[in-house]
Amino acid sequence: MDIYEIRKHNLVKLIGSQRKGSCAERWGMAPAHLSQILSDKTAKNLGDDVARRIEGIEGLPRGWFDSIPTGDEAGKPRAEAGDGKLSAADLVKQMLAKSGKGIPEETRQRLLAAAEEPADTGVTKADFSRPGLVGDEVWIAHYDVRGSMGDGQLAHDYPEMLQDVRVSPKHLRELGVEFTEHYHLKLVTGWGQSMAPTIKNRDPLIVDVSIREFVGDGIYYFSWGGHDYIKRLQIADEDHFEMISDNPKHKDRMIRREETYIQARVLLVWNAHLV
Repeated sequence: MDIYEIRKHNLVKLIGSQRKGSCAERWGMAPAHLSQILSDKTAKNLGDDVARRIEGIEGLPRGWFDSIPTGDEAGKPRAEAGDGKLSAADLVKQMLAKSGKGIPEETRQRLLAAAEEPADTGVTKADFSRPGLVGDEVWIAHYDVRGSMGDGQLAHDYPEMLQDVRVSPKHLRELGVEFTEHYHLKLVTGWGQSMAPTIKNRDPLIVDVSIREFVGDGIYYFSWGGHDYIKRLQIADEDHFEMISDNPKHKDRMIRREETYIQARVLLVWNAHLV
């Protein structure tokens, strides 16, 4: 087996009985992309960047996808891995030994203590069934898309400086970011100048992909006329949205609501200003 066959085998095992669409959303992939990787009729492979990202989100050791599985446990998703002989504490110790070099000692001890506590003590255990939990931090997947803050952006591959990031949901809520589940949060990139100074060119944005319809005035990531946009939307009348640019040099325009497909709502601009 070559490396891509090994990765595909492990990917199939990891997905198991889960819905492929849910896995794709959790991993920051288009469902069609995941289907192509799993298909025997296409030459699409699981690349290094995507493999490492899924390992990080699923709490798997770095390089897990590249290892030939040994036994039934090798391919089980994280939520099922405790069904065999290994205890939760053993699994946590294995994870920390293989991929926990960057985890502070205090966090290590909290994870081990949570895994070793008996079930009837009332202590909240580390929840490995949700993607990316490391103490109070979670991984936010970076979507390989960019929304135009100008004349519209066609989706295609492009170089990015920013990859997946690890954040604290508690800190996000303290900043006023409102969301239901952390795994609905993704990163996209703003492109253009029409939303300046609120959003500058190539600013990373945290968006909530569970919001797929208009829920009130705000900035949305949406498709219209075959292009992707990041703009403010307001209801103009029964049939139209007003697409608004914060930059006064760019004109606002009316777009038909039935032709506007909301993909997510922008919650936070991740600015990186030079000082």
